Amino acid sequence: MKRVFVLEDKAWTGSNILYRWQKSLGNYIAVAGRHDSTVKIFDRHGHKWTELSLPGRCVGMDWDKDGDTLAVIAAKSSAVHLWDASVNKTSQIESGMKDQMSLILWSKTTTHLAIGTAKGNLLIYNPQTSRKVPVLGKHTKKIICGCWSSQNLLALGSEDNTLSISTADGDTIRQTNLRGEPAEIYFSVKKTDERSMHGESTVSVSVDKKILVLFNINDPEDRIDLAFQRHYGHIVSYRWYGDGYILIGFSHGYFVVISTHIKEIGHEIYQAHNHKESLTSVAISSALNKAASCGDNAIKIHELSDLKDISHLLQLEDETKGLDQLSWTDDGQLLAVSTQKGTLYVYLTKLPILGGSFGSRIAFLTSLLEVTVFNQVEGERPVTFEVEVEPTFIAVGPYHVAVGMNNRAWFYAIEDQMPGYKKDVEYLGTIASMCLNGEYAAALFEGKVQLHMIEGRDQEEKRQMKLFPDDDQKGRILCHGLTNDFLYYGTSSGLIMCFLVEDWENVYSYNHPVGVMKLFPDLNGSQIVFIDDKNSGFLLSPSNATESCIELPNFSPTITGVLWDNWHADRGVFVAYDEDKVYTYALHKNTIYGPRVVLVGSTPLLFSQNPLLLYNGELTCQTASGKTSNVSLNTHAFLKRSVKKDSTSSDHITSHLKDALMLKRFSDARELCRTSGSEKDFDDVGKACLVHMEIELAIQVYRMNSNVGMVMSLMSIQGIEDRNLVAGHLAMFLGDFNQAQDLYLSSSCPNAALEMRRDLLHWDSALLLAKRLAEDQIPFISKEYAVHLEFIGDYVNALAHYEKGMTHTDKEHDEVCQAGVARMSIRMGDIRRGSAQAVQHPSRVLKKECGAILESMKQFAEAAQLYEKGQYYDKAASVYIRCKNWTKVGELLPNVSSPKIHLQYAKAKEADGKYKEAAQAFESAKDWDNVIRVLLDHLNNPEDAVRVVRETQSIDGAKMVARFFLRLNDYASAIHFLVLSQCNDEAFQLAQQHGQMEVYADIIGSEATQEDYQSIALYFEGEKKHLLAGKFFQKCGQYSRALKHFLKCPNTEDNLAVEMAIETVGQAKDQSLTTQLIDYLMGESDGVPRDAKYLFRLYMALQQYREAARTAIIIAREEQSAGNYRNAHDVLFSMYTELQAQKIKIPFEMATNLMILHSYLLVKVHVKRGDHLKGARMLIRVSNNISKFPAHVVPILTSAVIECHRAGLRNSAFSFAAMLMRPEYRNNIDPKYRKKIEAMVRRPDTSELEEETTPCPFCGFQLPQNDLLCISCKNNLPYCIATGRHMLKEDWSVCPHCEFPALYSQFSMLLETETVCPMCSEPLNVKQISKITDCSEYLTMEKSDQ
Repeated sequence: MKRVFVLEDKAWTGSNILYRWQKSLGNYIAVAGRHDSTVKIFDRHGHKWTELSLPGRCVGMDWDKDGDTLAVIAAKSSAVHLWDASVNKTSQIESGMKDQMSLILWSKTTTHLAIGTAKGNLLIYNPQTSRKVPVLGKHTKKIICGCWSSQNLLALGSEDNTLSISTADGDTIRQTNLRGEPAEIYFSVKKTDERSMHGESTVSVSVDKKILVLFNINDPEDRIDLAFQRHYGHIVSYRWYGDGYILIGFSHGYFVVISTHIKEIGHEIYQAHNHKESLTSVAISSALNKAASCGDNAIKIHELSDLKDISHLLQLEDETKGLDQLSWTDDGQLLAVSTQKGTLYVYLTKLPILGGSFGSRIAFLTSLLEVTVFNQVEGERPVTFEVEVEPTFIAVGPYHVAVGMNNRAWFYAIEDQMPGYKKDVEYLGTIASMCLNGEYAAALFEGKVQLHMIEGRDQEEKRQMKLFPDDDQKGRILCHGLTNDFLYYGTSSGLIMCFLVEDWENVYSYNHPVGVMKLFPDLNGSQIVFIDDKNSGFLLSPSNATESCIELPNFSPTITGVLWDNWHADRGVFVAYDEDKVYTYALHKNTIYGPRVVLVGSTPLLFSQNPLLLYNGELTCQTASGKTSNVSLNTHAFLKRSVKKDSTSSDHITSHLKDALMLKRFSDARELCRTSGSEKDFDDVGKACLVHMEIELAIQVYRMNSNVGMVMSLMSIQGIEDRNLVAGHLAMFLGDFNQAQDLYLSSSCPNAALEMRRDLLHWDSALLLAKRLAEDQIPFISKEYAVHLEFIGDYVNALAHYEKGMTHTDKEHDEVCQAGVARMSIRMGDIRRGSAQAVQHPSRVLKKECGAILESMKQFAEAAQLYEKGQYYDKAASVYIRCKNWTKVGELLPNVSSPKIHLQYAKAKEADGKYKEAAQAFESAKDWDNVIRVLLDHLNNPEDAVRVVRETQSIDGAKMVARFFLRLNDYASAIHFLVLSQCNDEAFQLAQQHGQMEVYADIIGSEATQEDYQSIALYFEGEKKHLLAGKFFQKCGQYSRALKHFLKCPNTEDNLAVEMAIETVGQAKDQSLTTQLIDYLMGESDGVPRDAKYLFRLYMALQQYREAARTAIIIAREEQSAGNYRNAHDVLFSMYTELQAQKIKIPFEMATNLMILHSYLLVKVHVKRGDHLKGARMLIRVSNNISKFPAHVVPILTSAVIECHRAGLRNSAFSFAAMLMRPEYRNNIDPKYRKKIEAMVRRPDTSELEEETTPCPFCGFQLPQNDLLCISCKNNLPYCIATGRHMLKEDWSVCPHCEFPALYSQFSMLLETETVCPMCSEPLNVKQISKITDCSEYLTMEKSDQ
């Protein structure tokens, strides 16, 4: 609350003052001191207006009901002083009363003035008639209080402790005695269940300041005395308010509210200790719906709607003596409080809500004579300035503010944030409203608008001022609006006129059916919202002549104003508001449906808020306290959310999204979807973008939603310039095909409508469009329509459209139509015509289709003929079978592939006794059981039957063959076929009965069960056939019994039995069986040791590779000693690879022996190829280890001498020849070489071809190529299996089978003549080997083996 002014006077100092606000208007306040003989009258701004001099101190004063006249009574005077506020004149009337006047009261409804005297007399005076009615003896003592009712009854209280009720003529109606002195009297209506029909029938009076008496003037007995708690103190003052409520102030600071309803009397509705020490006065403003109390040095103001809500608290720190009386003006704008020391404070409690805006600048009333201007959007600081008068309107322009009242306006310039007074203008009538732009002001008064320049005289005279309307027939102007370029006004006849200020002429007019009450142009003047006489809202676009007036949806009839959003991106958004709500609307200007306005949503407004400015969803409102408040529109809540980035429920997301789309905030909607939108939300945003023809945005949204089809469709129409064509495509994408058709037809490409209807299979629409747009397309559409009709079963219309579809120019198209005619003719029953057309038609498929139709119609003969013509032999044969036409079936059989038809034919032939043909047909049908049955039962051809069983493995067929052979006593064959037919038990019994168990055992093979094997084993055990018994005990897992039988086998079967015993022990993994077999092999049981190879195989079977390796070396040594070098090589090789596979280190002796044996085998290979040097080198290596070849010492040395001599290694040949000359070898030399060798020894030639050196693969040291031990790094070197030389890193390859290394170049040369690997003897060719660039893996393995 703002303090407006303070009144102080020396004459008032130190005492209470008496004051009264002017009733109704509240423009004046009359103040008198208790000891002062003047009444001073001040205006509402605190300026002294006049002063009334009295003959004595002022005793009482009161304003009449309209506030026109102030009546004052003074001590020592019998005259009543009257001051007329309208003319500022004072007059007197003589009361005629001889005693002192004590009370003066104006009637609430008439011009009656009641005057009470100190002796209880009463005078009623009517100034209109100058009639005085004296009533003597109304009371016996001084009349001290009173009140008029709205029914013009007068209640008076006197010191004689009585209360009287009188008429306006002074006649007493009621009189009642009181228990003490009355203080405050009021008329009111007591709260009851039913509303009183008698008006203010209750009189309340404070008695002795302790009791509150409620008195019913219509029922004297209905009287209620209300007493209160003592600690409240005495009753200071009370007021009625609302529906029968009384607010009472008590001297000890208590503030109490009671109800007068009979059920609630005696109960306090509200109680508060409002003031600590004392309470001196209470006041109520029904206009504000507020209550005030004062006490100590504070004023508290409560909301009557919620008394706990204290809206204001004022502390008057200087008033140490305390406060006195409170009083509000009738309109609630000003509150006066007097103090105990004679000061009067006046506060502004309610400001007239006046304000205006232009663009983003607003101006509003902040005090009775103070206006504040600011531009919050552009960050300007508020500027406040004083105005000349208390205005009734405020208008704002870009550079000026105008305020005014009645017919006068004052203009202030806003320059450099410093407003300055410019001029004032008087108009020809009271101003109803005013608008400003940069240069002009437009004032509406008495049905006319005056447009004039605000300042500046440089314009030509005719542009200075203009009065509208030009013609009185246009009606009275009821509203107007002014933008930078245009003046708009609306008249009572419904005319809206647009005047272009720059050209100084009317440029647009629109006639509305009823009067236009209000209009609101946007900032540019391109759109207008107006409200008509029926309280309906409309939007008009003068800038677009093609658009008609759009009615606003769900427009509330209580709307009082409209504001356009000033944010640059929201030019089409506006709000309409009433006292309670703000409704947000959006203009959708560019949509596929044309322009339209949508209601986005509503936002509640707080009480007494006046919207001034809308900017980006923020509504700036003026409040009754002279300030502004910002209201965030609910429809723009998504903007706040995007700032907060908070998590919101899916319902809120959907709501925000809906608002954003209706406000055309597509980018915001896209971001909402990106953060927390569902697939449906993306789809909604995409569809909205399509409706508003925002193709780029739609592409982005659909791309985010991974809708590839829609993105590609939109990209395909991006370059089109025809808006109607684009809109048509978009409507089609949205599924609104009728709208799409309308748009296509109004575009530059109307044929698109036809294409769309064809694609949608809307054939009727497509045919209608084709007649208008493209008659040459009718046959093609007819054909497509006929296909559709045929599909849904409408054959009559399908036939008609197929016939219409004939072009006689397009052969392929006509063939399709002819096929349709053929099918439809058959469907319609015209079989002859349809079949004839189908036969003539070149299409095989048509013959099949027509055949199927005929077959479904049970016309088998015709159907079969068509199938046959169409070369569908299976179908034709099937239909002929249904006709029992076997002759035709027989003719077609060579072309038939269906087994079912062959089977049907075979059965028919068998029934006719033609078994050979039947067997062939059964075979064609792959019905093998029947083939075998016919061959055996009818044709007596067991050879073919056996062939068929063997080929097909037929179980039932095998049973039939078995039974056949059983009849012939061929038990072996019978057993064989019983096993084939899985009748093992029968086969076993048959074998047992006829001694054919070995046959059975051979046949059953590996497919029998454990029980089958055991049965066979037990049979052979009984027959003392140990080998077979052991074999089948092994198969059924009874290894102990199997071994026992194997060891019992006679010597003739010894080798096989031992092999199987080893296999059995290997499978059993049983130590006792192993020991038993080893004892047998070592000869422990019978003194005859078996061949060591069996022990080797046993160790291998037991996976005891180290023992196997030792045994292998022994075996190899024995084989070597016996001269079986290939066998020895193979034993060592197989053991070598097995140890490698098991990752077991290779014994050095094994590796060395394998290398020497392999070198020996390579000699034959190289000599055969004529490579004598390589052969000689290998023979040198073998001869150096000649002790390992005791059986062939002389032949090997002889070969070494010969090959070394051939290769030029004469010294080596001489040394080996010298060895041969030893006595133990000399006699064994082949005679044909003896003389030559003796000659070599006698005449030695020690020349020797030096051996080439190559690097060590480990360390790179150069050493002879056949050396396998590096003298530098001491590693055993891997050798080449093709040459016997050591390996080279850069020439490395391996055999793909055994993975032994070989020099790539030498291996390739060797394989040109050889077809197997020299090491593993597996087949090999050059293509299977490849050079290995990185051989480190192999070298690592070699090292680990060492």
